[in-house]
Amino acid sequence: MESLVDFLQGAITAGFLVCSVFFLRFWSRTSERLFLAFALAFFFLALNQAFAWYLEAGDERTAYVFSLRVVGFVLILAAIVQKNLGRGG
Repeated sequence: MESLVDFLQGAITAGFLVCSVFFLRFWSRTSERLFLAFALAFFFLALNQAFAWYLEAGDERTAYVFSLRVVGFVLILAAIVQKNLGRGG
């Protein structure tokens, strides 16, 4: 069962990285900061998953693992707010 968990954590990490590259591609075409923020956020979420797996953190609520997830979600939230206020570029 442990190997299945490792496989799924790797798949989730790879999925976050694919999303990050996907948004980087959009950002390179449009130069819109919203896409760059999403790319960085998904990269931080991928790092979160990788660190949780590598450090074998049994509890994902530990500060060093959880902080990367918070940074990712704050980036997404800030980018959406900035875009809706009309200052997005």
